[in-house]
Amino acid sequence: MAATYTVVGTSLRRAEGEDKVTGRQRYAADVLLPGTLWGKALRSPLPYARIVRIDTAAARALPGVHAVLTADDLPDRLIGRNMYDITVLARGQVRYVGEKVAVVAADGPDTAEEALALIDVEYEELPAVFDPFAAMQPDAPLLHPDFRSYRNAMPEAFEMHNVQSYATWGQGDLERGFAEADLVFEDEFRVPMQHQGHIEPHGCLVQVDADGQVRIWHTGKQPFQTRDWLAEAVGLPPERITVYPVAIGGDFGGKGFLTDEPTAYYLARATGRPVKMLMSYAEELTAGVPRHAAVIRIKTGVNRDGRLVARHVQLYFNGGAYGGYKPNLNLGGARYSCGSYRVPHTRIDSYCVYTNQIPCGHMRSPGEAQAIFAVESHTDMLARRLGMDPLAFRLLNVVEAGDVSSIGEHWTNPRAREVIERAAAALGWDRPKPPNVGRGLATCNHDIGQGKAGSIVAVDETGGVTIITGVPDVGTGAHTMLRQVVAEELSIAPDDVVVQVGDTDTAIWDSGSGGQRVTHVHGTATQGAARKLREALCELAPDLMRWPASGVRLERGEFVADGAGRSVPFRELAARAARASGGRVSAQEAIALKYESGERTFTAQAVELAVDPETGQVELRRAVSVQDAGRLLNPQLAEGQVQGATVMGMGYAVMEGLAIEDGRVTSANFGEYKLPSMPDVPPLEVLFVDSQEGPCPFGSKAVAEAAISPISAAIANAVDDAVGVRVADLPVSAEKVYRLLQEQR
Repeated sequence: MAATYTVVGTSLRRAEGEDKVTGRQRYAADVLLPGTLWGKALRSPLPYARIVRIDTAAARALPGVHAVLTADDLPDRLIGRNMYDITVLARGQVRYVGEKVAVVAADGPDTAEEALALIDVEYEELPAVFDPFAAMQPDAPLLHPDFRSYRNAMPEAFEMHNVQSYATWGQGDLERGFAEADLVFEDEFRVPMQHQGHIEPHGCLVQVDADGQVRIWHTGKQPFQTRDWLAEAVGLPPERITVYPVAIGGDFGGKGFLTDEPTAYYLARATGRPVKMLMSYAEELTAGVPRHAAVIRIKTGVNRDGRLVARHVQLYFNGGAYGGYKPNLNLGGARYSCGSYRVPHTRIDSYCVYTNQIPCGHMRSPGEAQAIFAVESHTDMLARRLGMDPLAFRLLNVVEAGDVSSIGEHWTNPRAREVIERAAAALGWDRPKPPNVGRGLATCNHDIGQGKAGSIVAVDETGGVTIITGVPDVGTGAHTMLRQVVAEELSIAPDDVVVQVGDTDTAIWDSGSGGQRVTHVHGTATQGAARKLREALCELAPDLMRWPASGVRLERGEFVADGAGRSVPFRELAARAARASGGRVSAQEAIALKYESGERTFTAQAVELAVDPETGQVELRRAVSVQDAGRLLNPQLAEGQVQGATVMGMGYAVMEGLAIEDGRVTSANFGEYKLPSMPDVPPLEVLFVDSQEGPCPFGSKAVAEAAISPISAAIANAVDDAVGVRVADLPVSAEKVYRLLQEQR
């Protein structure tokens, strides 16, 4: 019989919602200390050049300017999340348009901008390379001659020209598989760079105290790692740095590493005053850390009855000028590029390549959004070549319980078939449709996040409960989820639980937000701390209440004991315990959870659209997203996460993509870089399968990322179904559809 809960499973209002809608929420840009100076960066106008000289004399002489720094003023030290190949300021050469060459600190932003215009830099332009295939050729300029010496550089890439990293997955015997297949098909797909589109640009405020203690307020989602990264970048012990929490105005993977924090630190140290640096959105789009563009080649061997036999996938990610912005050397999502299918013989080769373009980092479902567009488009193309219905083709090959996945993983209770069937049924897959209307679907699976977390749960003299966590809420409702977990464990009302985000001196070290890990990792740590607190209060109850020493328990918000004369409300006993213990009773839990290949979240999405054959215009009419998310801790938050991810995937599918010419981003504002707005979103139905088997608290699963990935392929598949043309390079624009229709005619 399924367990029932009081708080878990309810759509509790967001913990921070009132502060956000009233404007009380404080973001990094809102923090201002007495004497704060403004920092600005001079950026390279060239994609690849040697720096001949930098003359900063005029800028230094400008009234109101307090410091001007170049690489010569900084230690010669490389930084990075995993591989260390990034220069804080360009040293000797620039490798992309937008790279920081110098920084200034001035009384105000206008003075700082004026100072930048007075810095004279002489460049000697060098031959640049922008295409990953061209960059891999032996005659291409070698962008990082010292690559072998970089800390954590991948030895597997040492013999590859301009390759940042290489990873491979697979099983079976690929050559044998293709020999045994009745038919072999090959397709190529291309996807552009995509910006995260978070409303709040990167920003930070750095103060260096007289005793050398460094204090930081910034937009990052991983406070403890920020502290550790910055300490390493500037050569300080971590305990000399404190990162203070502020609200984050959206992340989507884009705020996972240092941006201006090191330069702000050096400016603050040079001036003896706090320094604030805020990126403009033009800087975000030209020098942020977007999703990798990619070229993906898929070769599949299949039998005439539709059964998959062999698959070779090659992914070439355009990594831009630096590889150190990625938390992993490669992109883990590439391992999903064989899809959720049984394929006995497989090989996946994933390359991240240096080019003279904007460096890429992580964006929601990194590598996966690219891979799933390719493999799910290819899946439809195979079905149509075989004369099979794409739904039937998927159901013939999808992984079932007891099967081995295409890369040799054994999945726990895979629900791929269920989500596919429900998405198709909800859309009305087999219903008649008018001319030029098409339906498409796609599916994916996603792992459950991993990482470290620590949580403290305490009661004070009022009996109120506080959660002290080091994980910020990037907009997902993480703190609301933590309140619900604690309220359920302590059998109290959620309003009696407060979330306090501790700074790096007061909270327990954790991995921060990212990779679908917060519910799994932080939720589990918080649940453990709440259980320990409950046990501690039960142990204190006999002395406080003069009850028998055994049998104390918490039931429906009250402590009871065998043989006791009365029950005691949680708040009353908790307050007594806190007073008797010096003002507070607390418990904590610190955990480290690893990636478990068997635990997956399965998603399927289906769309119906119409194509105007005269213009190529695509009109999205309906969309359905079905997800296996385990028990829903907060149904409204879960639905919102799926809606947001789906809309982001729609943007990737039909309109988004950084436009780059000769290394220069030409879509450097939101007038040119299009994001979907409400009129672009069709009626969207979100469904969850009935499951309570997840590894997260109370049987839940991760929900945040998976829904971004299948929708782009579903849209491309629906266009093909509507008018018989295949768009293999995102976005699926009216211009591309029109051109293909003209070629077809």
